[in-house]
Amino acid sequence: MQIGPYLLRNNVFVAPMAGVTDRPFRQLCKQLGAGYAVSEMAASNPRLWATEKSARRTDHAGEMEPKAVQIAGADPQDLADCARFNVGRGAQIIDINMGCPVKKVCNSWCGSALLQDEALVERILNAVVRAVDVPVTLKFRTGWNRANKNALNIARIAEQAGVQMLTLHGRTRADGYAGEAEYDTIAMVKAAVKIPVVANGDITTPEKARDVLAITGADAVMIGRAAQGRPWICREIDYFLRTGTHLPAPLVDEVSALMQEHLEAHYAFYGEFLGVRTARKHIGWYVRELDGGEAFRRQMNLLESTSEQLAAVAGFFEMQQRFGERLQYRPADIDQQAMAA
Repeated sequence: MQIGPYLLRNNVFVAPMAGVTDRPFRQLCKQLGAGYAVSEMAASNPRLWATEKSARRTDHAGEMEPKAVQIAGADPQDLADCARFNVGRGAQIIDINMGCPVKKVCNSWCGSALLQDEALVERILNAVVRAVDVPVTLKFRTGWNRANKNALNIARIAEQAGVQMLTLHGRTRADGYAGEAEYDTIAMVKAAVKIPVVANGDITTPEKARDVLAITGADAVMIGRAAQGRPWICREIDYFLRTGTHLPAPLVDEVSALMQEHLEAHYAFYGEFLGVRTARKHIGWYVRELDGGEAFRRQMNLLESTSEQLAAVAGFFEMQQRFGERLQYRPADIDQQAMAA
């Protein structure tokens, strides 16, 4: 599929996730088969643009194209200015966040809180589309709550404003991440507009991706939490969609090398002190479904240097070779069950 001038290599995308989809992680996901990945959301408040945190979130140096930045805010002019600022820093696509359900974001009338005011949504979308000469996309939810679902109205407003792609998480803001994603709403939105629609929510396996595409008629799927610690899920889904067959589990040696590469890029991006601490969640996600993963995670969280982390990760995956040359997944809570016994 295509977004503006950018022809994407497949229709398996990685969702923007705060504290997760930084440049090293996006690059790794693209390397492992993702056709598209969007940055963590950047605040539109101009007082925050120069902060170290914001600068990192919009850093795309060396990243595979297209480079997409997600922006969040509530003021049309601030969002338009933020879009221009990020295009000036190299953003090739601007994505507007109207999907985040987090209270801190919604209390500032940002994210999915905006869905309560369709007139403001229209002003924001028109302002941002007019402000930049790159494609503008929108990520949103089905509504504020089950009694106030307005995804169809929002989709039509966005298409009229010139938004070039919609990503719809099939839940309301009130749902958070609970319950089943409502794919019927995504299907209705897809039928109502002519621009590409991306289905998001609960897509955790190749079969689920196939089924969601069939149910919704969507042009692509967006993977969120399922990519945490398993970025190769992108190539697994892409391969299954193309062939109807599964790739084997990745080789232990390959995952060990990928983790070393990811961690070294992560340390270079954040520096040693912050890098060690922010890497812990990624390492925990990588090992959570592997034998001894929970015990290893607890021990690894005590390490304070990059060299110790790298050595510990290499040692853990060397131990995984005992179970075979390919990763042997197991339920994430099996360590706790063993301890309880």
